[in-house]
Amino acid sequence: MPVQPALDSQCAKHGGHGGAGMNMYRVGAVAMAAGLAMAGVTGCATKNYVRTQTAPLADHTDQLDAKTSANNQQIHDVDSRAQAGIGQAQGAANTATQNAQSASKSAGDAEMAANDAVHRADSLDSVVKGLDSYKQAADVSVTFGFDKAVLTKDDKDQLDSFAAQLTAANGYILEVTGGTDSTGPVQYNYDLSQRRADAVVQYLASKYGIAPHRFYLIGIGKDKEVAPNTTAEGRKQNRRVEVQLLTNSTSSLASTPSGL
Repeated sequence: MPVQPALDSQCAKHGGHGGAGMNMYRVGAVAMAAGLAMAGVTGCATKNYVRTQTAPLADHTDQLDAKTSANNQQIHDVDSRAQAGIGQAQGAANTATQNAQSASKSAGDAEMAANDAVHRADSLDSVVKGLDSYKQAADVSVTFGFDKAVLTKDDKDQLDSFAAQLTAANGYILEVTGGTDSTGPVQYNYDLSQRRADAVVQYLASKYGIAPHRFYLIGIGKDKEVAPNTTAEGRKQNRRVEVQLLTNSTSSLASTPSGL
């Protein structure tokens, strides 16, 4: 009988230790559960923070994408308009070039025809001055403004009076000599005197139907002055075109060829 109390004491001790261990287990489980709960709470907070921070960035990125798309569209529109403008300008330039080429060709053809029809300086001496049968019957002189090759009204009136004598002339030629004053380069003055002589020939030929083969044309520049170039009046007289009517006495009774 004395053994039983001892056994009961041992059970009681073991029972007491078992209760304490169970309590400790429960406390650990609660702590673990609390830790997990805290971890869950912390994880949710982190996700919410990330969403809070990244949401404005996403919105800003979307706005930038929209602006970039709008800018690209504007650039495309501007480029399209620019290309259209360039195309129109190029078309206008091409048309202008073609017109200029056509005008240049027409001018070249007209000049070639004039050169072929009107005798120039190289043939003047051999054809006119070498023939004793040609005598001067009339003459006229018109003057030009400084660096000008355009006939004035007074010039035309003088040429009209001169041309009135051609209706009774047979077998005649017209010697046309252009001149300049001493101002300017030599070659420029040769060209200018030639243009002045051309202006007189074109006026007489177009208004009075004078055949081109009747003209003998020469531009002498400043080589032969008719007045001193030291005065304004003298230079004005040198800026002239002289026209001489030369008739062929041997053919004065012959019929007039076509054209005056």
